[in-house]
Amino acid sequence: MYVIENSKSTTNTSSRVKDLCPTSGMCPVCTEDCNVMCEVSKGAIRGREVLYPSPEHFGISTAASNKNYFLDWSHFQIMTEVQTAKGIEPDSDIAFFENVKINTVIGSRGKNPIKQILPVHIAGLGSTAVAKRNWRELASGAAMSGVSQVIGENVCGMDSEAVYSNGKVQSSKDLEFRVKAYTDFWDGENGRIVLQTNVEDQRAGVDEYGLSKLEVEVIERKWGQGAKAIGGEVRLTSIERALELKSRGYVVVPDPEDPSVQEAFRAGTFKSFERHSRVGFPQHDKFIEDVDGLRSMGAKNVFLKTGAFKPEAVAFTMKVASEAKLDLVTFDGAGGGTGMSPIMHMHELGTPTIWLFAQVMKCARILKDKGRYVPDISFAGGFINEAQMYKAIALSDLGDGPICRSVAMARAPLTAAMKGRRFSELAKEGKLPGSFSKEYGDDPKTYMIGAGNVAKKFPDLELGTDIPWGGVALYTYLTDRLGEGLRQLMAGTRRFTFDSIECEDIVALTDIAGRVTGVETLEARAERVMENLL
Repeated sequence: MYVIENSKSTTNTSSRVKDLCPTSGMCPVCTEDCNVMCEVSKGAIRGREVLYPSPEHFGISTAASNKNYFLDWSHFQIMTEVQTAKGIEPDSDIAFFENVKINTVIGSRGKNPIKQILPVHIAGLGSTAVAKRNWRELASGAAMSGVSQVIGENVCGMDSEAVYSNGKVQSSKDLEFRVKAYTDFWDGENGRIVLQTNVEDQRAGVDEYGLSKLEVEVIERKWGQGAKAIGGEVRLTSIERALELKSRGYVVVPDPEDPSVQEAFRAGTFKSFERHSRVGFPQHDKFIEDVDGLRSMGAKNVFLKTGAFKPEAVAFTMKVASEAKLDLVTFDGAGGGTGMSPIMHMHELGTPTIWLFAQVMKCARILKDKGRYVPDISFAGGFINEAQMYKAIALSDLGDGPICRSVAMARAPLTAAMKGRRFSELAKEGKLPGSFSKEYGDDPKTYMIGAGNVAKKFPDLELGTDIPWGGVALYTYLTDRLGEGLRQLMAGTRRFTFDSIECEDIVALTDIAGRVTGVETLEARAERVMENLL
């Protein structure tokens, strides 16, 4: 078993020996002359910094749990078909994977359904530095791919140039930029730019500003996420910035107004402040009123993003989502993160992804059986490939098609955008890895396999200047990798439309997978069907 308690790559800590104590992760013999920094050692010297991923990587990295939850998507297998097909004529000259339709609709039960070319959207990426640094790449790539992009929480509050009056935001160049970075490449039909708002944003009137001044049409309320159960955090590297954020009502730790704290910061004892957001305490009636208020302000669609909370919270969420007739609810399983989530939150707090999804589906079945509104669902929690997507979508089948209309991703799209940007910079400097250049060339226009398609879509724009290479990379990842990969899997199961995906398409390979989700095991299915067919 992999012991992570006292040695984590996320905190840049390690152990002196390999044969560790299984429970604590400490070395069996701890000696006073050891110079190795384990979790205990670094915690003794740097304190609260060890709660988070290494501070020196903030803004240029993402982080997530590496804990083994003993149940993941590898515990399920996709079943292939040979005799029949759904969504297409069972003709060998027609039933080819390029003819699979993977387009989907979010808010399919509402008045303003949102079409998407792919059943993927990019989850809320807000004020954390890594999201801001790569926003142009993320937004352009999402828009070009015909999928939705969520602007995460706290963007206006973190914008030094934002103008406030009586505690309400009047303008924000950063939020304006984030909207425009998407709409500049949007086809006007597929996907949407979505504005996510938390407690701080609601107090500052960010919803009204986005809807009235920036022509945003979709608001996503934020209750939580899989990475943590507390509010969002970022690091601040100057006293001036820390004081500014405190003046806007944020919790800043340590207190930048304390003279002793200022002295310690200037002496280099610590190098960054923490900005924290408050948590909300949603109540049934107030949330329903809140959703009605958003619609009266002009929101065409209202989403909700929630985290890996306990089963009671899942039931509460589904109940109010049903009564408010939300267009989409995203449930984010434990473990993932993009910015500065506390490591123990990512490891130890909340419901792991598949357990959470099973609870959501149980609630959805109860609502359906009672004849009540079932909102469209999105699942999040470490998705990176099309097989995981397929299994999650199949798991959401209620008998008349999947209610998981889009899988939410964050870390994987960020990686795609960052890698595309980074390699274009290396190419410009003539510093690409030799093995890479030998295999693929040294010009992004040739080694970036999706560049030609993007150039055709935007013939009047210049690749690498008007269109960032990171955006081209994200477009390539979403369409050429995930999209084509999903088409191939669906052709293998002979499901040629998104709505034809069924729970019958997957089986459980382990007893725990079957027990948690109710998905039939492969041996049970064989026992059930084979005798009657012979």
